[in-house]
Amino acid sequence: MAEFYASVSVSKGVLSSTVNGVLIEVDARALGVILGVPATGLDLYVREDNSLLGKVRLLKLAQHLNQQPGLKNPQVVKKGDMQPLHQLIFWFNIKNIIPCAQGRNQADAMDQCLADLMDKGEQINLPAFMINHIARITTTPRAHDLGYGFLLARVFEHFGEELKKKVDAQVIDEIGSSTIMGCGFALIKAGDHSEDQGVQTPSVPVSRPTSSQPVASPSPSTQQLLQDEITALKGALQEEKELNAKRHADLLALLIALQPKPPTL
Repeated sequence: MAEFYASVSVSKGVLSSTVNGVLIEVDARALGVILGVPATGLDLYVREDNSLLGKVRLLKLAQHLNQQPGLKNPQVVKKGDMQPLHQLIFWFNIKNIIPCAQGRNQADAMDQCLADLMDKGEQINLPAFMINHIARITTTPRAHDLGYGFLLARVFEHFGEELKKKVDAQVIDEIGSSTIMGCGFALIKAGDHSEDQGVQTPSVPVSRPTSSQPVASPSPSTQQLLQDEITALKGALQEEKELNAKRHADLLALLIALQPKPPTL
């Protein structure tokens, strides 16, 4: 990866680099063939030049994702102001589509555009985004992670460069219970739904005492209920961790597969 990024260059949409003396050269269409995803759909890489999307569209995106129909000017959107689904899509984008080194809590124009398209199920040109983002990684003065490791591994192997050591996806890269909860979704314990009424059994709220208030011990029944909830939550987190032991590439392939594909001529 380090050698690839050290020698990579992008000119007129064609990415070129060398790994162990092997020339790697692809455009968006060729990269799409290697990764098995369509190289069609939106390919506007909006980072420094937001005008590519137009002020009207930028305003509509900010109004929709910020949940403020009366907003007058385009602006970044805080993650916490989004609906849970948009928060989850935003998290996925900054980990996979436009990966970044720093954790971001604000969605810029590019993030908003991608979140909106994925929410609507519209096609994006992932190979084109990858090429443009790799070009930015190698030219920005800021520190940046070497993105797309799992996907680039397939590119290296396609050009005959066998990888001797592979690293599994890290826990922080998985979409598990903690990620779902962090995006604003509620975790429902199995058996908490009433089949007749469809009502979730409410959790028992526990007040956090201030420094001026005495600490009161909860009743034995409340303690047992809280302990049961903690045990169930730990079990759910462990189950999610085991189920999500797949690589980033598997998650990305699933998302791409769910998007509409262009008709075959």
